[in-house]
Amino acid sequence: MPLCRPLRTTAVVALLLATAVACGDTGALRGAGATPTATSPARLWPDLSPAASPVYDFDEADTQTVRGVTVPGNDIRAVDPIAVVRAEIAANPGDYDGSKAPYRGTAELIGDCAKGGDRSKCPVLKPYYRDLTGDGRDDLTLGFRLLPTSMTAVRVYTVENHRLVQVMANDDAVSGVELAGRSVIIRSPSELAGYEYRVQWTWDADQKAMLLTHDEFLRTGSRKHGVRRATPTPVPATPSPSATS
Repeated sequence: MPLCRPLRTTAVVALLLATAVACGDTGALRGAGATPTATSPARLWPDLSPAASPVYDFDEADTQTVRGVTVPGNDIRAVDPIAVVRAEIAANPGDYDGSKAPYRGTAELIGDCAKGGDRSKCPVLKPYYRDLTGDGRDDLTLGFRLLPTSMTAVRVYTVENHRLVQVMANDDAVSGVELAGRSVIIRSPSELAGYEYRVQWTWDADQKAMLLTHDEFLRTGSRKHGVRRATPTPVPATPSPSATS
């Protein structure tokens, strides 16, 4: 096999690209074949009158002060998450109280979250603390089961003027939750195998709330059968066990 030897004359340097082919692949650009012609978006029905208001209200900028829960020292980590969930239950008896309430199981098992209870039955998940609002202080991301359904409530709370304020609420069948920057990303299963729903709530400083900024239907590659996704509907604040991320 012929060897490639160093070329010492400056005149030959100009021919480097041509002669390098004899030494094998040098990483030069290669044609990838024909590519489809780029087309600009086609605007449909240009004479259609624009809608004046949205049909669906996702309560994207809805915030609520949590009644009956104090914030010792203005430190959100000092707030009892279980007390927050209890406050939501008390504020929404139609959802939690009575044999016909859709989330009656959550209210029935909240007592197991206290000391002496069966913590394995506690519907409140581990709380997480991170600065989602950009004010340099921790905020609280809280989750709890909406029993007897398969849905999970995801909430975000911050502190404003010594008050605990709920700035995001999402109820859905949840397969995963992530925190990224100023956003909460919630993944939910789909009935269509190999796909999932993914919504992203992001802090908006002007609205002082988490807004629903992305709602996607994405391929995951998994062939597992999904379940019907619930319609995301914000819900008021609720408590959960004390823990540190």
